[in-house]
Amino acid sequence: MRSPDDFNRFGNDFFPGHLGIVITRVAEREVCAELPVRQPLMAPNGYLHAGSVVTLADTAAGYGCVATLPDGASGFTTIELKSNFLGTARDGTLACTATAVHAGRTTQVWDATVVHKESGRTIALFRCTQMVLYPKPVG
Repeated sequence: MRSPDDFNRFGNDFFPGHLGIVITRVAEREVCAELPVRQPLMAPNGYLHAGSVVTLADTAAGYGCVATLPDGASGFTTIELKSNFLGTARDGTLACTATAVHAGRTTQVWDATVVHKESGRTIALFRCTQMVLYPKPVG
């Protein structure tokens, strides 16, 4: 299993790093991440952009999938995701905990809860399904 620092380095030059997502915990079937709320993450109406929340949850779930890939797997791709938004934030930090519901050989299902760290209010509930990828046979 990889450490939070490994995942932070892995995503630093990509979209998760660009947004400021920080992985804080990687455990068996669980990944935690945080995202400081700041101006570039807002929609023009002054509230947190839904895409920022989805990216945080999808990143935590995706890194969880990477950490639990079965032997011989080469990666994964998200094949479905769903989000329910229950609130928003204009400041502070978002904290996300993603947990494996199903970690099979061909698919994984992850649930994530995003909360406003300072108030404890739930911002969103998220579920995604990932297809586990394997190298194509040569020949």
